[in-house]
Amino acid sequence: MHSIYFARHGETVWNVENKICGMTDSPLTEKGQQQARELGQKVKESGVHIDEILYSPLSRAADTAKAVAEATGLPARCEPRLREQCFGKYEGTPRDGAEFRISKTHFADRYDGGESMMQLAQRIYNLLDELRQDENKTYLLVAHNGIARVVESYFHDMTNEEYSAAGIKNCELVEYRFE
Repeated sequence: MHSIYFARHGETVWNVENKICGMTDSPLTEKGQQQARELGQKVKESGVHIDEILYSPLSRAADTAKAVAEATGLPARCEPRLREQCFGKYEGTPRDGAEFRISKTHFADRYDGGESMMQLAQRIYNLLDELRQDENKTYLLVAHNGIARVVESYFHDMTNEEYSAAGIKNCELVEYRFE
């Protein structure tokens, strides 16, 4: 039995503007950069054992992971499967839009020009299955809120409503245990 850790990137410009980021590369704000440095200190001071950081290729997650790596001395590498879901036509639109909220409950539907929840789950579940087999290493995954939902669903049973409402705060650190 071993663990993985998950953290969401720091605050972005589009988080502040209440816009859906998805695959669009919205940079960290000054506050987001500070949150990333604080996450690095938290990991360093927590005493948790982490062997390697894996991060999304999008700059908001990569910059957060690099701040953690700098603070802790941990090796970090890009893991392309951790990129955020492509929300297609919804990227750049309000996060609380009524149409988007309904679309988030249609798991097989691809957003126009985007990726379905099922496609997203497949790539994240495949990654988690690989990490489950690697019992000699503990990873910190640094990614996105959409990825956080999928990771949560991998470890815990959730209803459709719980899944679509799930999420974590910027730079929140969560531990998951492989049973």
